Amino acid sequence: MHLAKDDVQVKMQIPGAVLRLQPDFGDATGLGKISGEYFSLAAGVDTTPLFQGLHGNACQCPHWGFVLRGRITTTDGQGQQETVQANDLFYWPPGHNVKVDEDCDIVMFSPQHEHIHVIDHMIGKVQS
Repeated sequence: MHLAKDDVQVKMQIPGAVLRLQPDFGDATGLGKISGEYFSLAAGVDTTPLFQGLHGNACQCPHWGFVLRGRITTTDGQGQQETVQANDLFYWPPGHNVKVDEDCDIVMFSPQHEHIHVIDHMIGKVQS
């Protein structure tokens, strides 16, 4: 699921302020502590080989985020692809791989325990 900024419903607008809100944008029930993350990724980065060995050979951690610049395409376990780009809010459910189409910067919020597990797995792949 992703939304361009202008597609997020305006809930309040007053001089100098516009408040947009998208309800039901993912579910964080029971996920414990959340980490805030800022990723800078170069075009061509592909997580597919880094996620080999994880369940489904994919990231099993959900992420909520915002694309500051660039473009990224995710692929889920059924082969469905979705592309997010600058000014999109996104939710990536568990079971995804990521390919960076254009240099990008993203801000994400993720369940801390699950995402550290994925990142540690990627570090192990790079070191081996």
